[in-house]
Amino acid sequence: MSVSITIDGVEKKFSAFQALNDVNLQCPAGTFTAILGPSGCGKTTLLRLLAGFDKPTAGEIRFDDEVVSSARYSLPTESRDLGMVFQSFALWPHMTVIEHVLFTFKHRGKPRDKAEALNILRSLELDAHVEKRPAQLSGGQRQRVALARAIAGNPGTLLMDEPLSSLDAELRIGMRREISGLHRANGSTVVYVTHDQEEAMAMADRIVVMNKGQIKQIGAPKDVYTTPQSRFVARFVSKANLARGQWDGSRFYPEGAESGVFWPGERLKDAWASRGCYPVRPEQLTLSSGGNGIAAEVESVQYQGREIHVVFKLAQGVWKAYMPSDVRLEHRQSVKLSLTNSAT
Repeated sequence: MSVSITIDGVEKKFSAFQALNDVNLQCPAGTFTAILGPSGCGKTTLLRLLAGFDKPTAGEIRFDDEVVSSARYSLPTESRDLGMVFQSFALWPHMTVIEHVLFTFKHRGKPRDKAEALNILRSLELDAHVEKRPAQLSGGQRQRVALARAIAGNPGTLLMDEPLSSLDAELRIGMRREISGLHRANGSTVVYVTHDQEEAMAMADRIVVMNKGQIKQIGAPKDVYTTPQSRFVARFVSKANLARGQWDGSRFYPEGAESGVFWPGERLKDAWASRGCYPVRPEQLTLSSGGNGIAAEVESVQYQGREIHVVFKLAQGVWKAYMPSDVRLEHRQSVKLSLTNSAT
């Protein structure tokens, strides 16, 4: 049965280093929350507190209404009804695939039901590998074994610490589908730590963006991506260019734009009007067809299949843009830039 998670005023210090600072978060039962941020932002520390591997310096963590962690008390990990998937897989080299699942049954006091273990492994396409040991498996197969072991006890909470970072690009995409499917099937409350924006947006109900031990924004993936509330979130999640300029009502006039050029920004006005800038996502930039726009020079072009990644040099600085691959641009070509899809 899934549980709700409440993180209330949590801090964590390691000697003089403040790893977490006044973290407050609620994860409703059955939700999939991605903790997103760069290396060293505190996301893994937060996951370790949820797992019971460490205690907070201040604040408390509750599963439903039960306090499981505080500065004075920590419920043992084995009593928290949770599964854990590690970045390194953490499989036992001497155990076969099915023995990993059966071990979880035994640890959680369930009958060592081989038929049930096979059903779990079959759902992850591991039924042909049940007698193999980790050294005989591919990276993707080992990750599936780690998932099978974690969900075998049908835990109320499932914690994942960058579980896909060691897989190649194609395997990561496939494993995203596997993890999303498992979440729908067993309904556990999932907390998933990652530094990969695409990974978080592809799977999570909500994204929690962290930096320097603090939460910077919480919201649905689309809201965090299209309506960042700070420079950090705009840069880290949206890969946005920060355009300097002036606001007039709900309209933004960028520096260097020719007369009459404006970029609507109603949804972002409240967060950005006082900053004198506007976050422009790379996919929003387009070549101006009418000759109006901001003067720019092509600095580099990288072909990416269905799109090209372009770096432009402007009076404001360097901007990135994603454009259709049929757009033809050359090094040092002079162009005019405009904004499209400004309402989304």
